[in-house]
Amino acid sequence: MMHSRLLILFLTAAEHLNITAAARSLNITQPALTRSIKQLEMIIGTPLFERLPNGVKLTRQGEVLARRVKLMELEYRHALAEIGTLEQGQVGEVRIGAGPVWITNILPPVIATFHAQYPKVKVVITGGVINTLVPALANGDINLLCSTLDFPPQAEIVREPLIKIRHAVAARAQHPLFEKSKVTARDMAKYSWVVLAGDQIGTSRIGSFFVANGVEPPNIALETASTGLFKILQEGDFLAHFSDRMLPDAEKYGLKRLVHDGTFWESEAGIAYRKTNNPVRALDSFTSILRSSVSG
Repeated sequence: MMHSRLLILFLTAAEHLNITAAARSLNITQPALTRSIKQLEMIIGTPLFERLPNGVKLTRQGEVLARRVKLMELEYRHALAEIGTLEQGQVGEVRIGAGPVWITNILPPVIATFHAQYPKVKVVITGGVINTLVPALANGDINLLCSTLDFPPQAEIVREPLIKIRHAVAARAQHPLFEKSKVTARDMAKYSWVVLAGDQIGTSRIGSFFVANGVEPPNIALETASTGLFKILQEGDFLAHFSDRMLPDAEKYGLKRLVHDGTFWESEAGIAYRKTNNPVRALDSFTSILRSSVSG
């Protein structure tokens, strides 16, 4: 038996992690919300929250239930979108999480083509890196991930490789390393690096490259959003790595690829999405256009 109201109340409390604030957002009293949560805990047979002095936190069982309820809510929104498709023509929303190269180079023509075919469907793009985008996909915050696929397999997520990504090391044209006829890992280790904020995998690749070449990893001087990366490189003698597909854009900022010994980082990239028996038509259409775009 489904207890939809109790689940909605529970999810609101899980999002706020404060019973009073959750009750206020639901326009009910705090005791009423507390009773509802206790009722759900009795039905399920396990505590869902741990009480803290300044709020609550989810138990491990509560975390599992919150994730599943959020996906149920997402499927409900998908159902409404499908109904809208049948009754009014294609409507709804596609939420995409994407890495920098996808946002700047790959997705713009795909989005334009998709919008021309489905003008009533809103596309929401969230930028990020694997460490932020994979949890967002698992939690239902995004429908589709466009990124490198260099993350551990997850039972509920389908990974579909589409392209190969090769990362290049770049710096401003005035960087002292461009005066050398041959650049080694030891040369590059002498300079500070700029990385994308939260990009633990990309940062670890820097360390792996230098360790593999028998050199101590360099100093990571700054973490920044992707929009600030080129501008920062333009202003100082930093080094950074990103997909070679982004080099044409980087050159507009006076940046150049640094030719060096060895290969920095190559990986498969593509799309990832949650397994479902009820795919959203708009999302299927978007992925079809994307596949055609990168294979053409």
